[in-house]
Amino acid sequence: MEYIERKSLLYKSGVEYADYTINHVQGCAHGCLYPCYAFMLAKRFGKVKDMQEWRQPKLVKNSIELLKKEIPKYKNKIKSVHLCFTTDPFMYGYEEISQKSIEIINLLNEYGISCTALTKGILPKELAYTKNINIYGISLISLNENFRKEYEPYSAPYLERINNLKHLHEKGFKTWVSIEPYPTPNIINQHIDDILNKISFVDKIIFGRLNYNRKVHEYKEYQKFYNEMSEKIINYCLKNNKEFHIKDGTYVTEKCL
Repeated sequence: MEYIERKSLLYKSGVEYADYTINHVQGCAHGCLYPCYAFMLAKRFGKVKDMQEWRQPKLVKNSIELLKKEIPKYKNKIKSVHLCFTTDPFMYGYEEISQKSIEIINLLNEYGISCTALTKGILPKELAYTKNINIYGISLISLNENFRKEYEPYSAPYLERINNLKHLHEKGFKTWVSIEPYPTPNIINQHIDDILNKISFVDKIIFGRLNYNRKVHEYKEYQKFYNEMSEKIINYCLKNNKEFHIKDGTYVTEKCL
């Protein structure tokens, strides 16, 4: 594991469904090929030169020291802290990253700050011993392992993600699933109902379209497709008393077209 140091860690999120966020790792070993927006940004701003370098994560060595300084400064402004938007807090096969993420969550909880976490890895069962003010989630855009191996080649198998999420749900934690970036039928022909049936236990669903991929626009009725999928998610959540969020730009009405 390589290490880097930073001058700050906590910052206000620019994502519509999150408050503050932390990215205590640079890079991500999962190597997602949607393409990955975080990798695109890192490459554009010169943090990495290629996917090979991006896939060699660097842990922020002074993350705990920074948080101990920053939390008192921001704690009255923070509603919650998200782990993470430009990396993965429970990166598959990286125990040191997972343990650091748990340490960060416990430190924030000591100040009464709740955390949300999202992963394409495996949520450690140790999270069951954190405070139940936290909300844990997984990214899940398919159940097809061949698709995962093509687009999320080094991430955790889908059923392993689901099973560990369900374990935390059964331990009394609020859980969520991000179905984003959801692919169009010309990329993979699948039924979103199959995914919803597998995650029927969760409390919240976020749904978002696939961006930055030319294959989406090759599917002539892509906007109609994303509108239909959004409506299906909304109706499912309303019927089953679940929270939901449709990402900006996913559902577009005729008035906006």
